[in-house]
Amino acid sequence: MPSSHVAEFDKVVKDYPTGIFGRHYLRALQGVSFTLEAGEVFGLLGPNRAGKTTLVKLLLSLCQPTVGNVTRLGKPASDRSTLSRIGYVHENHAFPRYLTATSLLEFYGALSLLPEPEVRARAGQLLEMVGLADRAHEPIARFSKGMVQRLGVAQAMINDPELLVLDEPSEGLDLAGRAMVHSLVAEQRKRGHTVLLVSHVLGEVEQICDRAAVIVGGKLVFLGKMTELRRDKSKGGTRPLEQALREIYDKPSAKPRSGHAVAAS
Repeated sequence: MPSSHVAEFDKVVKDYPTGIFGRHYLRALQGVSFTLEAGEVFGLLGPNRAGKTTLVKLLLSLCQPTVGNVTRLGKPASDRSTLSRIGYVHENHAFPRYLTATSLLEFYGALSLLPEPEVRARAGQLLEMVGLADRAHEPIARFSKGMVQRLGVAQAMINDPELLVLDEPSEGLDLAGRAMVHSLVAEQRKRGHTVLLVSHVLGEVEQICDRAAVIVGGKLVFLGKMTELRRDKSKGGTRPLEQALREIYDKPSAKPRSGHAVAAS
């Protein structure tokens, strides 16, 4: 029976082979389970090498779990038919630099199988939204890092996605650009769409996320509302988000993972 969740990770384990003959394995994820619900902004937090990128790759069909299941928009993540309903902002864009902003959006719109008139209309609206309307016909090679990041946001929105995945969306953006991203996220929530935010900008996470998962050492160590994450159980009241995360990261579970392969189910 199809899942009612927008996305679900069910007891997910992911091993990557290492070494010359691939006899050893790095365990990136250790039995991770959580769901994304319609209309929420969900934060994915954790230190470097925690497993966040692997979770995003699994969600986007860029790799498969060793054990466990990942579903997306009611179907297994291995079913690529739902990818056209997802938007993704990568932290390091690799757009063809000879394309113009408009031609790039038209290219991604075609990949999403949208009608050409709709793509052209949306491209103009999105370039206006991200502040690039006056540079619409210039090659990306002339763009600054911040401008490329703005274009990346527009690209992720060309198909009006039901699930928007933001990986460090504020990287390289000025204050106006960050405000634009926050406004976009608020609009997605208002429309009942779902946003997954991966970010090290804690103020951003605290400001716009409804719930969060904290991954440390490939394990899910916290899942809940932001207010619960900041709650100080020992002293009562709340604590800064940075302090809460530092205490979690410093626990013994924050260690590199290694081991043998496990049989896929």
